Amino acid sequence: MHALSLSHVSFAWPDGRALFTDLTLTLPAGLTALVGRNGIGKSTLVRLALGELTAVSGTVAVPPATAYVPQGVALATAATVADVLGIGERVAALRAIEAGSTDPSDYEALADDWTVEERAVAMLGSLGLPAGLDRPVGRTSGGEAMLLAVAAAMLDAPDLLVLDEPTNNLDAEARAALADALSSRDGTTLVVSHDRDLLARVDRIAELRERDDRTVALRWFGGALDAFEEARATEGAAAAQAVTTATAAVARHSRALTAHADGAGRKRRAGEKARAQRRVVGLAADAKQGQAERTDARVRRVHEERLAAARAGLAEARAAIPRDRTIRVDLPGTAVPARRLVLETEGLVTRNGVRLDAIVRGPERIHVRGRNGSGKSTLVATLLGDLPAVTGTARIGVPAGVLPQRLTGLDEAASVVANVRRRAPGADPQEVRDLLGRFRFRGASAEARLGDLSGGERFRAYLACVLLARPEPQLLVLDEPTNSLDLDSQAQLIDALAGYRGSLLVASHDQAFVEAIGPTREWVVEPGSAVRDRPFA
Repeated sequence: MHALSLSHVSFAWPDGRALFTDLTLTLPAGLTALVGRNGIGKSTLVRLALGELTAVSGTVAVPPATAYVPQGVALATAATVADVLGIGERVAALRAIEAGSTDPSDYEALADDWTVEERAVAMLGSLGLPAGLDRPVGRTSGGEAMLLAVAAAMLDAPDLLVLDEPTNNLDAEARAALADALSSRDGTTLVVSHDRDLLARVDRIAELRERDDRTVALRWFGGALDAFEEARATEGAAAAQAVTTATAAVARHSRALTAHADGAGRKRRAGEKARAQRRVVGLAADAKQGQAERTDARVRRVHEERLAAARAGLAEARAAIPRDRTIRVDLPGTAVPARRLVLETEGLVTRNGVRLDAIVRGPERIHVRGRNGSGKSTLVATLLGDLPAVTGTARIGVPAGVLPQRLTGLDEAASVVANVRRRAPGADPQEVRDLLGRFRFRGASAEARLGDLSGGERFRAYLACVLLARPEPQLLVLDEPTNSLDLDSQAQLIDALAGYRGSLLVASHDQAFVEAIGPTREWVVEPGSAVRDRPFA
């Protein structure tokens, strides 16, 4: 019996707009990833499967032993690790019994789970977490809190484990440990993720994709990320070939229709000439002309129908071609001359003891790396002046733009173009519209309210606001920019940064993304230590 089953499920929003129609899903054992563009309905599908939302029709079957870890999990800071794992009472009872207690309530609380502490410590270790069960959760980092929530979900070995973007804010080592734990787990695991490293470890990928009627369909791809991307590339090549074939068909049928019209015209003129020369007269001439006209109309209709069908086929083939999702940010104003001072620190010490003495000149690309809680975000905030330094100075010598983890700070009620113009008040309105086309906001889409945009559209709008600001940013700072970005948006960002002419400072745990943007230097951050400044390798 499958751990999760949805049969002929339909779901509509309160306004009546359908999202899923007759969706059927059976999830086998192993590690399955659910992908799709931001805002397409991945979290909605998960909530349907878990019973948090009710389908309009169809049935959902979920095993009773199910565990779920949502995005941005929040833990009670006063709780201990044992409490978060849900074993606080059992651990306390076990320790009391080991200390000599004969109280029946301790044995009742333990419920014969004599290996509870041993299992918990092993689970923590498998995820790279410290073994201390008595440690307060308030001392853990955001990444450790996510791993603790995953450990709590996995501890009792549920039949079905569902995780929503579990690798956000995790460093490379923690991501690898989580991927190991999930891929070796018995039972069924569904993970909503766009983490390329995790997607490379899954058994299969399910993709949500929008239909022409704006409802969402589910497609399956056997294998991990490589197989998924190969299949999509094959589909793209097939779609391009279909356009070529359909274009040729339109041209062929158009030539046939033109040739028929020319031939019919010649025959008509010949008939008129014969009548004029009285070669054919009377009723015979009228009958012959009528038959010719009927034949011509019939043949012409056949050609027109074939041409119409060919044109419809071409339109369908063009619709199947993936739309151009490229963002172009080769903006001349962001270019930094090779010797221009971009950033300089002298004796800089952050509030968590990280020290940095560095000079950045020209269009360098610096990757800020370190474990969770090492002080990367604090260092970046200190460099930008958002946090005061304990000692020393930091000076930025060029205009800077910041793309933060959380895309907030814009006017949700205003349009995309209005938000950009507020950051570039001196820019010509038409110039702003022209430049927004580079971010795929053209015509009416530039007038869309920010609050009505999908996740991927919001990302492009925020990037446009940062890069089109005045003065143009010659230093771009990105803090975990790929968190929660779908695969298409990640590719867009990589393409965009390839054309950026300024200097980059990027704090990220996403190794695939980091390598794609081509860093020249690497700052390795460790708590209470001097930053190691070295060439990127």
